Amino acid sequence: MPKITPNLWFDTQGKEAAEFYCSVFPNSRIKEVTHYNEAGPRPAGTVLTVVFELDGQEYLAINGGPEFTFSEAISLMITCADQDEIDYYWAKLSEGGEEGPCGWLKDKYGLSWQVAPGGMAELLNDPDQDRAARAMKAMFGMKKIDIAALRAAADAG
Repeated sequence: MPKITPNLWFDTQGKEAAEFYCSVFPNSRIKEVTHYNEAGPRPAGTVLTVVFELDGQEYLAINGGPEFTFSEAISLMITCADQDEIDYYWAKLSEGGEEGPCGWLKDKYGLSWQVAPGGMAELLNDPDQDRAARAMKAMFGMKKIDIAALRAAADAG
């Protein structure tokens, strides 16, 4: 199997973003930093790429310029074990960013994240269609996912 590494395009903040992400996720580290040289297009010594790892998953940040920016067309999903994890990642990643609906947010660099509980698909695909619909309706009314409120809505029938 070939190795697949998500490549995140930044203007100039690739190293700053990688350091931030490594501070948020446990077991994370910066692995390698490369710099532009005289062949440029940016000044020699400017950070070109940063290879970093978030809990075992490798990413590459490239400072490619302002031509491309992030959109919600792609996001990184964090499957959380419990409400404490949801609260932690939501607080860290949304600070300076923008909260969205249904567990989605944009961080301060514009990258989209989904912060969701494990087992969410089972709740939304419950064989009891009314229960699943109540859970989905509750989710659509949330920004940060509240597991207890989702379950309460599902069980309210």
